[in-house]
Amino acid sequence: MAAVTFTEEFSSPIPAPRMFKALILEGDNLIPKIMPQAIKNIEIIQGDGGPGSIRQMNFAEGSQLKHLKHRIDVLDKEKMTYSYTMIEGSDLTDKLESISYEIKFETTPEGGCKGTNVSKYYPKPGVTINEEEIKAGKEKAMAVFKAVEAYLLANPKAYA
Repeated sequence: MAAVTFTEEFSSPIPAPRMFKALILEGDNLIPKIMPQAIKNIEIIQGDGGPGSIRQMNFAEGSQLKHLKHRIDVLDKEKMTYSYTMIEGSDLTDKLESISYEIKFETTPEGGCKGTNVSKYYPKPGVTINEEEIKAGKEKAMAVFKAVEAYLLANPKAYA
């Protein structure tokens, strides 16, 4: 079966380079700090943090999931693009071969940012993808984005 693709757009009053730095480049440190109830820690378990590296996100006690592992595919600081593939840990792993994500940030004329997140779900043979399950995962990802945005709004000098 072919991949099922979803494209989401988002916007923020935070400048694109600052949001990219906080969410993508420094997210391993920032996200557990601002969301300790959900995320215990994020660590690079293989590589130097660039393409080919493996990043593991460990969830807090009581979470439905223990961890997720992502392989970093593209990290372009100048173009503010980041692509990665979830390779382990999703509650959908019995149904999916993998999930890939492509995130791009752009500066808006107002000085904030707009972004695009393209997610591609690759189902295992004979499996039909349930959009409600995918929607729940996308809502969790948007909650992380909103938490980083709120932190940056409340701390105007952070990651500036």
